[in-house]
Amino acid sequence: MALREFEHVFSFIFSRVGNRADAEDLTQQVALKALPRLRDEYPGIAVRAYLYATARSVMASFWSHRALVPEAELADEVWIDGRGDELTAPSNAVACVDRMLNALPANQRRVLELRFLRGYSLRETACEMGKTIGAIKVMQLRALHAAARVGQPLPLG
Repeated sequence: MALREFEHVFSFIFSRVGNRADAEDLTQQVALKALPRLRDEYPGIAVRAYLYATARSVMASFWSHRALVPEAELADEVWIDGRGDELTAPSNAVACVDRMLNALPANQRRVLELRFLRGYSLRETACEMGKTIGAIKVMQLRALHAAARVGQPLPLG
């Protein structure tokens, strides 16, 4: 049963990494981790669930290692004294942000103000607005999409 599932596991991994060689390597790692723990008497759905959980774990490890940048590759001049104090926004940026925020419904405007203008965390924003963190995430995504539509130039013609 488990061996038949590896084609599906490979497809699952390949759809997320987009590279055949990496997908093959990761599928092999899933097999090495999962097969010693599986027994023939386990129901098919349990085997499938375990293989996919193992695949997600292997991919998480893969992406976390891939995202690391060796310290030697970091430029020395990355640190700027004042942490950006000398950077100024373009003169029309404030007007553009105001226009976008004013075009949004009140709850979407509030979530963007708290998250990006005041630097609140998701948890702080949820507490402030009396919502769940999940609701804030959805509201923030919708607000960003709406703000992007407002910020686009009107089509010609």
